[in-house]
Amino acid sequence: IDPVVTLYHWDLPLMLQEEYGGWKNESVIDIFNDYATFCFQNFGDRVKYWITIHNPYLVAWHGYGTGIHAPGERGKITTVYSVGHNLIKAHAKVWHNYKNHFQPYQKGMISIVLGSHWIEPNKSEDALDISRCQQSMERVLGWFAKPIHGNGDYPEELKNEFSFLPRFTEDEKNYINGTADFFAFSFGPNNFKPPNTLPKMGQNLSLNLREVLNWIKLEYNSPRILIAENGWFTDSHVETDDTTAIYMMKNFINKVLQAIKYDNIDVFGYTAWSLLDGFEWQHAYNIRRGLFYVDFKSKKKERIPKSSALYYKQIIKENGFFPRDSTPSLQAQFSCDFSWGVTESVLKAESVASSPQFCDSSLYLWNVTGDGLLHKVKGVKLKTRPAQCTDFVSIKKQLDLLEKMKVTHYRFALDWSLILPNGDLSVVNRQVLRYYRCIISEVLKLNVQSMVTLYYPTHAYLGLPGPLLQAGGWLNRSTAYAFQDYADLCFRELGDLVKLWITINEPNRLSNVYNRSSNDTYRAAHNLLIAHAMAWKIYNEQYRSFQYGKVSLSLHSDWAEPANPYFDSHTRAASRFLQFEIGWFADPIFKTGDYPASMREYIGFKNRKGLSYSLLPSFTSEEKQLVKGAADFYALNHFTTRFVIHEPQNGSQYECDRDIQFLQDITCLSSPSRLAVVPWGVRKVLRWIKKTYGDIDIYITANGIDDQSLDNDELRKYYLGEYVQEVLKAYYIDKVKIKGYYAFKLTEEKSKPRFGFFTSDSKGKPSIKFYNNLISNNGFPSDHSACDPSSQEKQCIFCLFISQKKPLIFFACCLFSTLILLLTIIVFHKRKRRKRFK
Repeated sequence: IDPVVTLYHWDLPLMLQEEYGGWKNESVIDIFNDYATFCFQNFGDRVKYWITIHNPYLVAWHGYGTGIHAPGERGKITTVYSVGHNLIKAHAKVWHNYKNHFQPYQKGMISIVLGSHWIEPNKSEDALDISRCQQSMERVLGWFAKPIHGNGDYPEELKNEFSFLPRFTEDEKNYINGTADFFAFSFGPNNFKPPNTLPKMGQNLSLNLREVLNWIKLEYNSPRILIAENGWFTDSHVETDDTTAIYMMKNFINKVLQAIKYDNIDVFGYTAWSLLDGFEWQHAYNIRRGLFYVDFKSKKKERIPKSSALYYKQIIKENGFFPRDSTPSLQAQFSCDFSWGVTESVLKAESVASSPQFCDSSLYLWNVTGDGLLHKVKGVKLKTRPAQCTDFVSIKKQLDLLEKMKVTHYRFALDWSLILPNGDLSVVNRQVLRYYRCIISEVLKLNVQSMVTLYYPTHAYLGLPGPLLQAGGWLNRSTAYAFQDYADLCFRELGDLVKLWITINEPNRLSNVYNRSSNDTYRAAHNLLIAHAMAWKIYNEQYRSFQYGKVSLSLHSDWAEPANPYFDSHTRAASRFLQFEIGWFADPIFKTGDYPASMREYIGFKNRKGLSYSLLPSFTSEEKQLVKGAADFYALNHFTTRFVIHEPQNGSQYECDRDIQFLQDITCLSSPSRLAVVPWGVRKVLRWIKKTYGDIDIYITANGIDDQSLDNDELRKYYLGEYVQEVLKAYYIDKVKIKGYYAFKLTEEKSKPRFGFFTSDSKGKPSIKFYNNLISNNGFPSDHSACDPSSQEKQCIFCLFISQKKPLIFFACCLFSTLILLLTIIVFHKRKRRKRFK
């Protein structure tokens, strides 16, 4: 370990303060130089990095201006700048001393640690705001950096603003200029607190270390930089679980790494502050900044490593940040019958608008009176033909988009409120049903199978028929029976064309809607589970034997990682998140017929502590028998990985019952909506599902990322490639029975994050071609495809012909049978006549 030795970190001998007035007196400059000489003589053979003074800005401003730091003087502003002047000259003298007398044979380097804040303009395009930010930086960092690392003199802004500012002679400028072998920089809370003393100039303080490093590079001719002090703080009551400090450290070190890698900034070292908890100047013992926890109340003052110490140790060992999943990329393919799909949400009501030109017998003239309207011609009737699927003007658009995607499956949702506006079978909108049937049949002609979702609720649009919504929605058990009737209708009307059904999309996310209390949330979830199970039972008993389809529900299944891997409480919180988020619905269906035991136990524990009054509903024996096994496959929507901590909460809300809090990991690539891109998370959740619920078929029914770019959606392409690669690893290495992957989603809406492959006006994005390649290669083949696409395509075309031409084939069979019968009768009669003739 190389020592980096600081000569003066605010520890001025009391006698120098009392007899000389401290740094106000120029005599201290020579005394400081004598002290430095003594240190160089005694330690210089073992020290290669010297720091003269630590953060002179804080010494001058808060030691002799505000009185926050020692010696605690509240002097005039002229005194502050006089002290700063002496500190600069003291540093320069020591630097020359070392260079002339010690550096030739000790071979060390010497600098001064300068601390600063960072500030950003209110309006990034406003030249005045930018100028104010520049002035703010010059008043803090430039005050000392410009003389030492610049031209030997103060910034022009300071000289113009303060007429009383001490002046350097020309000889002093030359003497001071360049008196640093590297740029030693401090960036931490001392540079931001108290913020009211900083010259913010009406702009915004920021913790973006990368930006301030760029400013130093531009201002001072790309110096070599040592981060001589960096870190943050925790409250005094925090002991070893300093997760916040870990995430601040991640943030800062990641910014340094970006500055090195992307901005070519020469940062050669990083120093975390600090080793031990201690007396933090004006904050005394009210905050902690150490990597090691010190129990100040104990006699022995034990030093216990915090989680930040363990994390910093890992960063040092890996020399940065490494992906947690080190499995190399796999060159392999999925099975030949693997489903490649794309997802769409509810096909909206406005799509059900058909062209009247072939079914309306009237003749019209347009704009006769200049009003832009159609006017019927009386007494004229035209020939019409039966309505056809192509009459729906929106279907052709859907087909064009799907054809460009080259998928094998298309997942979309029906609109329950549109099909059954009254919520029951008293009124059935046959036109809407015909529209959906047309979508499915026309898509089949493209050799694309449909996965149909019966119910697709969102936070903004619950999607229930009006009467059901008014009756309490999913808080009312009658809604479950109404859903059973609705599902039965859809199976009967559309089931001959659909082989994959999703009853309900993400019922585990309706907690965002039924959130008045936890009991409301759990009751709504209970009714949703019963509704799904009844729909599955209807299909299983009445339709499966001749429709040969499969039915499930789609669960939101993000993975959870402990935000702090060094604490068991965080690991337990991550496990608890999975039970409350996924097991809540998956355990009753795929496992026990009841809610997870751990979920009931934890809610019971909180009840006994008086922290919650939540109560999970109980299943009757009949309901358990109904729910258990009510799914033919596991369908999951996966988008990201959540980083969770244990955070005790008091209250009877679903979120409070879980006792978890989410953290944003700055080292993860993130989307504009702050979704973390963590590809290995999808593999982990797939393995967890297999381990928890057995070797069941799995469909990934939605996976995607928001990308704001319309012309070059590189983030989406990266996301698709990395996530599909991890799905392939789960399939190939972990032997998870993955049957299909559906990218989210086909088209985007104007008001929502840009998840679509196509814009709202049907403009395609580059990621379409990337997804096409994944599909055509069926994964990531090493050289050639194991599947024969030509024979497979021929077989599929033949199957498609059979499925589409059933009536024609039936008619042909009847005609052929009649012809055979007729020929048989003719032959029989001819033989009979011959016998008579003989």
